[in-house]
Amino acid sequence: MTLTASLINRVVRGSSSVLVGREREVKLLMIAIIADGHALVEGIPGTAKTLMAKTVARLLNLSFRRIQFTPDLLPADIIGTRVFDPSRGVFVVREGPIFANIVLADEINRASPRTQSALLEAMQEKQVTIEGETRPLPDPFTVVATMNPVELEGVFPLPEAQLDRFLIKVSVNQPSRDEMRTLLLRGSWRIEEAFNSLRPVAGRDEILACRNEIKEVRAEEPVMEYVTRIYEASRNHSALRLGVTPRGALVLLRVAKVFALLNGRKYVIPDDVKEAALPALSHRLFLKPEFLAEGLRGEDIVEDLLKRVEVPRP
Repeated sequence: MTLTASLINRVVRGSSSVLVGREREVKLLMIAIIADGHALVEGIPGTAKTLMAKTVARLLNLSFRRIQFTPDLLPADIIGTRVFDPSRGVFVVREGPIFANIVLADEINRASPRTQSALLEAMQEKQVTIEGETRPLPDPFTVVATMNPVELEGVFPLPEAQLDRFLIKVSVNQPSRDEMRTLLLRGSWRIEEAFNSLRPVAGRDEILACRNEIKEVRAEEPVMEYVTRIYEASRNHSALRLGVTPRGALVLLRVAKVFALLNGRKYVIPDDVKEAALPALSHRLFLKPEFLAEGLRGEDIVEDLLKRVEVPRP
């Protein structure tokens, strides 16, 4: 078993005492953290999005901060500002909640575009500038941004440039009938007790070791060609006004390498690319208005691309 598979499996098992039916979502969140990226989590309220992020942070022994995005939130409320210290007679930097290993940006689309853009430097450069002073962010650093897909009033849709900076998209669905019964049997009190009793199963050093392991994963020419075909097919798809960007193609290959490690290999096969395509690409595809009106989503286009694009043969 690879280091990456061992780490992800331990976190998934550890989270099962708190979360019900969220193994796939926890696995994808772990992939974002290990691959040094950020996750966009979409789901209706009450589906344990916040609890999932808090649980993963505790199991990894990482610092966690939650930012509730609202229309009146300012960039300084996220990154920090300078305040006057009367005891010393000088201005000092007071760091904002962005200075944590895992930052939950709750309902990110409720904040103004100006505030949303304050995350861009942090997400891409892993640093922030507070009144001219640049400060590095902790390592690892992952933004977990949540969105409510059914609430449309008073929201500011994320622009393409910001969506493209999220490594993966995690869609949180409603629990099944059996999962709902398990939740009811546990009850909120028992779930809270289970969360409070969680103990770390890994730490920062193991995450960094997994990142080094990703660099060792090989992707041969046929796999590179397969990713290129998917990229080209998206650029020419009739339903899309904007297909996969070059960054998106690079992300697809990076996530496929993590799936290869998760499956016990240090080389990528086309099945890894297929498994990575939905979380890595669905939020990077922008449909034409007439297809949006028909109810099509990015996930539908990804599935169509995987059917259309020929899989390379060994």
